[in-house]
Amino acid sequence: MAWLLFCGLALMGAIAAGTAVTIERFRDNAIENGKRELQSAVLLLARHFDRQFDDFAVVQNQIVEELNSYGIESPDTFQGEMATLAIHQLLRAKTNGWTDFAGAHVYDSRGTLINSSQSWPVPDVRIADRAYFSKLRENPARSLEIEVVPTSHFSGGSAIVFARRVSGPHGEFLGVVTRAMTPKSLESYFASADLGPEASIALHHVDGALLARFPHVQSLLGQNFRKGSAAQRAVFERADFAGRLTSPMDSKDRLIASRILTGYPLVIVATKSVDSALAAWRSETKFFVALAGSAILVIALTLYLIFRQIAHELLTDKRRLDTAINNMSQGLLLFDSSQRLIVCNKKYLDMYALSPDVVKPGCDFRDVVRHRKATGSLREDADRYCDDILRNRYSASTAVVETSDGRLVQISSEPVPDGGWVATHEDVTERVRSQERIAHLAHYDVLTDLPNRILFRAQVERKLADLGPGKQFAILYVDVDEFKSVNDTLGHLVGDELLKSIAARLQACVDPSDLVARLGGDEFAVVKSGFEDVAELATLAEDIHRAIRNPSDCLGQEICADASIGIAIAPDHGTELEALLKHADLAMYAAKAGGRRTYRFFAPEMDARMKARLRLETDLRHALRHGNFEIHYQPLVDLATNAVTGCEALLRWRHAERGMISPAEFIPVAEETGLINELGEWALRRACVDAAAWPPGIRLAVNVSPVQFKSETLALKVASALADSGLSPERLELEITEAVLIRDDDEALAILRQLRELGVRIALDDFGTGYSSLSYLQRFPFDKIKIDRSFITNIAEVDGSSPIVQAVVSMASARRMTTTAEGVETERQREILCQLGCSQMQGYLFSPAVPAHKLQSLLAAGASSAAA
Repeated sequence: MAWLLFCGLALMGAIAAGTAVTIERFRDNAIENGKRELQSAVLLLARHFDRQFDDFAVVQNQIVEELNSYGIESPDTFQGEMATLAIHQLLRAKTNGWTDFAGAHVYDSRGTLINSSQSWPVPDVRIADRAYFSKLRENPARSLEIEVVPTSHFSGGSAIVFARRVSGPHGEFLGVVTRAMTPKSLESYFASADLGPEASIALHHVDGALLARFPHVQSLLGQNFRKGSAAQRAVFERADFAGRLTSPMDSKDRLIASRILTGYPLVIVATKSVDSALAAWRSETKFFVALAGSAILVIALTLYLIFRQIAHELLTDKRRLDTAINNMSQGLLLFDSSQRLIVCNKKYLDMYALSPDVVKPGCDFRDVVRHRKATGSLREDADRYCDDILRNRYSASTAVVETSDGRLVQISSEPVPDGGWVATHEDVTERVRSQERIAHLAHYDVLTDLPNRILFRAQVERKLADLGPGKQFAILYVDVDEFKSVNDTLGHLVGDELLKSIAARLQACVDPSDLVARLGGDEFAVVKSGFEDVAELATLAEDIHRAIRNPSDCLGQEICADASIGIAIAPDHGTELEALLKHADLAMYAAKAGGRRTYRFFAPEMDARMKARLRLETDLRHALRHGNFEIHYQPLVDLATNAVTGCEALLRWRHAERGMISPAEFIPVAEETGLINELGEWALRRACVDAAAWPPGIRLAVNVSPVQFKSETLALKVASALADSGLSPERLELEITEAVLIRDDDEALAILRQLRELGVRIALDDFGTGYSSLSYLQRFPFDKIKIDRSFITNIAEVDGSSPIVQAVVSMASARRMTTTAEGVETERQREILCQLGCSQMQGYLFSPAVPAHKLQSLLAAGASSAAA
């Protein structure tokens, strides 16, 4: 088996080595091919430019020979003879047709331009500072100089200047003839060679000066590159050269080939980066590497399949262990019988921020625990913790412990057959906290964090179960008075702040052992234990009232609240949960019925009253559905003429069992339940239909409940009743009480104005029994004031209410309002009212309220009395 493994590895090594050798040989060939390609290119370019420059030199030599033919011996004569139009025309003729080269220019011995093929007369140009001029002037042996100038006097750009010396018969320096060409004209031809990416072609002077280059780099022109390494100098020293060097221009590793022109001191240089030369080699290399890799992979796969069976058992064991560790969300520890750590997963280390250098296979159990203690994740003593674990390691156990940082960890331990044990550690903090939060939300109010109705009922049930001889407790139902108006006027956020403030004050009023709960909305409950008598409970209720009445700052709003409190005591008022809570609720409603802002203890008669009220409400709904209501009418009599001028519609309920039920009994229930809206609308429509059949001068008076004024559609309902019945609006008189204006007088006044716009009359009923604010009379011009019967009853007595009635009548007269006295029952009362100037009377003296079918006779009698 080992021999097979050795052979396989040797074969893979041979493939790899052979591939490496082949790739290296191909690489060398690619470089040599690149060099040969560059050599071929520079050979062709050298031959081309040899021919081009020879042709160029012929023209320049002809010009020089023509000038020499004049036989001029002195520089001054040369300057005079050459600066003529004839010479200019000669120069133009010689240079005509050469587009790549600039014109010919003649300079005297001082470097001043004296003639040019390009312009006549010539511009003021001097070249005495040019290096090529100095070399030709100083060295008679030099006949040609080539130089790149950064700025041409003629083109303004860089130019390659070819300058030839003009000498006299005896070698005198007479001047120079120059021609120039731009580097770009050469570079455009270099570009056509297309040597590939990262290649360059350049023309240098043999002294190293760069004359032209493609790609063009302006900053390199004129620089001398005949320096540096031996290979770099050989480019300019040897007639032809091929090699490899680091380019002094871009610092890249390049292949280079150069050739010096035959008749000129110029060198053609072509380069290509080694990277681009090796591009094709890289593609071949990838193929060979892939081929070799595939072969090696096949061999390796074959070896793997051979040895797979051998490693199967080890891999199976490792896979089982990896599966057990890596698929757990808990920290895992496995110890052997000698308390040495066998397995520890990363989850355990991360859970307690332990070092893997300490907690690792082979370490002792006590070392692991001591390391936990040292890192701060263990709260208790390390040795005691170890003793507890080791004592119970032979039995399964589960426990939830709290770490030093407040986390809750569930530790489960299971013994293993070899005497060791495996332990899992799971962070259950969020799960436990979530369960606690859910339990808290299920039993506590979100806004006030007080126990809610569920927990309250559970606590009361527990207290009822614990009741024994001599034990008692009380439930105080606390209902915040007028809380809805706070929400409606100031908003729910302010209302919420008020509830939180009240909750805190209720808790401050009771002992820590007592319970304060929010039952919902504006209702709270207090469970009070440990009191001696009801006087102590009354004191607690008064304390609660004082606490709630103290102004609260709610989001910048100072609010004064109050409450109605109902008190029930166990076991006196009940030993069953529902009965006790019901009795506390009844006591609270009794407090509300008693004027609110007070407290009441439960009394058995409260239950009877509540049952009677519920029966009344049920019967009221039944009567409304089945039309068991009637309208009776009480005449309004003019005190001056004794004529009936109107009738007030009064609602009556004829109960099937109880007979006639007083409005004072069922109207409050209708208002509390909201049935008054439907009942009032029915009464209005019925009365309008009846009144439409009366004589034209008789008005109809209909009472409107304050609850009806909360409806924004009241005016629409009145208009609809008038339209359906055909009753004229001016014959309808709506009677309201001061209670309509007390709650929200601005809104009520707006509705009154809508009613006035319909054309109906408005009367202020029961004047004098409420606040009797004169501002109401100022803000809204009522048509009538009705004086309550309480002022009429004793009007005939010496110390009676006559002055009060006189004041009301005078005030109404000043405001052009009529007055109606209610409850007139005697002739003496009628006489006094006439003397005081009251307009109308209403009462038993003339007639009680009668059904509609009896009213016609009263109206006829009233008409006869008025006529008499």
